[in-house]
Amino acid sequence: MLDRDTRHALELPSGQGESDENWLTSYLDVLTLLITLFVLLLALAPPGGSEAQGSAGIPTNLVDSLPLATLATGIYPRHSGLQPHMAALDIPGISVSQGQEGVTLRIDDSLLFSSGEAVLTSQGQEVVESLIDALATFDGQISVEGHTDNIPIATPRFPSNWELSAGRAIAVMRHLERQGVAISRMRAVGYADTQPMESNATPAGRAANRRVELLLRQQPEG
Repeated sequence: MLDRDTRHALELPSGQGESDENWLTSYLDVLTLLITLFVLLLALAPPGGSEAQGSAGIPTNLVDSLPLATLATGIYPRHSGLQPHMAALDIPGISVSQGQEGVTLRIDDSLLFSSGEAVLTSQGQEVVESLIDALATFDGQISVEGHTDNIPIATPRFPSNWELSAGRAIAVMRHLERQGVAISRMRAVGYADTQPMESNATPAGRAANRRVELLLRQQPEG
């Protein structure tokens, strides 16, 4: 048998066993919370981690599928897919631009007409015909728009730049029709000198303003 002194040495101080048990319970509670938080973070993380996100928080696979024009402007165009086809055109004097209304093919009038005339030259006919393959990839509406500089014209056929710009737009539209473009898809508009691109104060500016534009508008989806 143990004597009284030995038994006293082996006895725990009053309340010590309960204190040790409370510490263990608190530790387990904290550990459980940490595990729960870790599981939630894993559940919320996208597959592949940060590599699945672009710099703007857009999924990488979505960014890769958007046209370059959309990434530049941040607006997804209704005429998506047109720009790559039209950009393939490599004809001096013809430029391609994309705006909110559609894709514009801008043609220098010196490629199409003699000065003060609205009859396509032989070269002008070839220029218009060179656009047919590109236009065949597009099934929307085509607005053929004539523009002039601010130098007045007053001839029996063209009393003003309004008649000249409209006549040139009609000439291009009719030649497109002869090449197989449906007339129901086209319209001709003359703007005279009301929509200049450059200042009319210089010869270079006036030359830039004399142009015919083909505005390609995609039909609204629906």
